[in-house]
Amino acid sequence: MALGGLTALALATGAAGCSGGERPEGAETPARGADEETARRPARLIGDGSTAETGPQPHQPRPERLQPRHKPPQFVVFSWDGAGEDKQKLFSHFRGVGKRHHATMTYFLSGVYMLPTDRRRLYDPPRHRRGASDIGFNDIKGVKDTVAQLRGAWLDGNEIGTHFNGHFCGPRDGVGTWSVKEWKSEIRQAESFVAHWRTNARLKGEPPLPFDYSKELVGGRAPCLEGQRRLVPAAKAMGFRYDASSIGGRQVWPRRIGGLWDFPLQDIPVPGRGFETLAMDYNFLANQSGGRTRGDPSRHRAWGEQFREGLLAGFDRAYYGNRAPLFIGDHFESWNGGTYMRAVESTIGTVCAKDGVRCVSFKQLADWMDAQDPKLLAQLRALDVGEKPKGGWGRFPAARPVKRAAG
Repeated sequence: MALGGLTALALATGAAGCSGGERPEGAETPARGADEETARRPARLIGDGSTAETGPQPHQPRPERLQPRHKPPQFVVFSWDGAGEDKQKLFSHFRGVGKRHHATMTYFLSGVYMLPTDRRRLYDPPRHRRGASDIGFNDIKGVKDTVAQLRGAWLDGNEIGTHFNGHFCGPRDGVGTWSVKEWKSEIRQAESFVAHWRTNARLKGEPPLPFDYSKELVGGRAPCLEGQRRLVPAAKAMGFRYDASSIGGRQVWPRRIGGLWDFPLQDIPVPGRGFETLAMDYNFLANQSGGRTRGDPSRHRAWGEQFREGLLAGFDRAYYGNRAPLFIGDHFESWNGGTYMRAVESTIGTVCAKDGVRCVSFKQLADWMDAQDPKLLAQLRALDVGEKPKGGWGRFPAARPVKRAAG
């Protein structure tokens, strides 16, 4: 059964504590059964052993401050909503794609993907009955397979963010109606499900995740891109550094909102049409097959090509223009015959190989943004969509203030 941010059945959430027979917190043990790199990293187990401290995350770039009169890197962030491994094996597939093309990514885990169906009542969602979830629940094999991919993804250098839990959308008690207090509860539960997966899924013989999720979790994307206004203060209080829930962003350099970096899904061209839409597979699908995930097979190839060409058009106007980071969102789904997955894979291979391009996670981008001169960032933000500095990057920033971009 597919685990997807919009159509799949997700896992129940749980916050159960430790049980007898586990090593005490702080015990040193190798990550038994994990891959070679995990086995080489001494692990200090946390709580019931679902997670462990294993040292700094591998393969992290050191952010460098951009100097005046130098062209900025072209950052591209590929992100995945509701990341989980199911029989389609798209999580493991795109981990391999990332390795081949030296691309790190952000995997937004739905917390309910860490529990099997029979533990669903451990999730107490805001404004909904206990055990409810609009994306369903997982089984034990699904939990085990997802954990294996999360473990490997982190060791590869990727980010494990959050897509929160039950994926409740719309005006009737959806996430857009939640209070700051309710968002905090949702975040705490998402962290707890990761911190207790071994107990809740009865998988105590499995190796731990090689990170402390309460420290590693620094950002997320809300279901259906709803609720950011009250999510941001909650996320800030919970230690987040960015939010990726904005809708209809423009391809300009990011700014902070409420103390967090705002990394929105951006509008990009829809080739052959007179409008733009968000740089996400589902949004192209909605415009192509009216939201149907099994549209006309004879059009699958053309739809995938349109998505790919739209992504490349958005990339080109940043790469040859203002160099604003490009944010691309996707789901591990085989919608319309898998055409969007093929388009994304092709795009990764094309753009990540270009000179000056860095395919990074949102967390890595936040690290870079934090290291920059605020005055230089303000000059970058003043460049409009696709606007290259007058006189070129060799004369940037200008000696006098540049007109601020709209939006």
